[in-house]
Amino acid sequence: MLFFIDTANIDEIKEDYELGVLAGVTTNPSLVAKEADVSFHDRLREIKEVVSGSVSAEVISLNAEEMIEEGKELAKIAPNITVKIPMTSEGLKAVKALSDLNIKTNVTLIFSANQALLAARAGATYVSPFLGRLDDIGHNGLELISGIRQIFFFFLLV
Repeated sequence: MLFFIDTANIDEIKEDYELGVLAGVTTNPSLVAKEADVSFHDRLREIKEVVSGSVSAEVISLNAEEMIEEGKELAKIAPNITVKIPMTSEGLKAVKALSDLNIKTNVTLIFSANQALLAARAGATYVSPFLGRLDDIGHNGLELISGIRQIFFFFLLV
């Protein structure tokens, strides 16, 4: 299991990354918009200077073709950029296409082990279960992690 901090605050990233437990950062345009006057791409460039691990940058497009183009542009920013794609049918199409181009992807909005399996089969580098949201609505997010681990072990290692 890998841990990522979900923020665009450069001070939080620096402080938490120094702990040595993070695999990287995941962020999106909404989180960057909460920060002082900085563009999404500029903040990604700042983050990649601090973080040597994966920096997941989320697309805002809703259809596969646009996600693919946006993903290609994000991937050009730095070699450690991972394109974050929503778990939708259009998102899975984009993951497949980006994976075929050797662009790393992180599928977000995972609410079930079956969704994680679909994302992995489409070629996702990472899957990001939405634990906080599940816990907020009374589900046990750690049970989801356990289910994903079991499915990945049995179905992806064979």
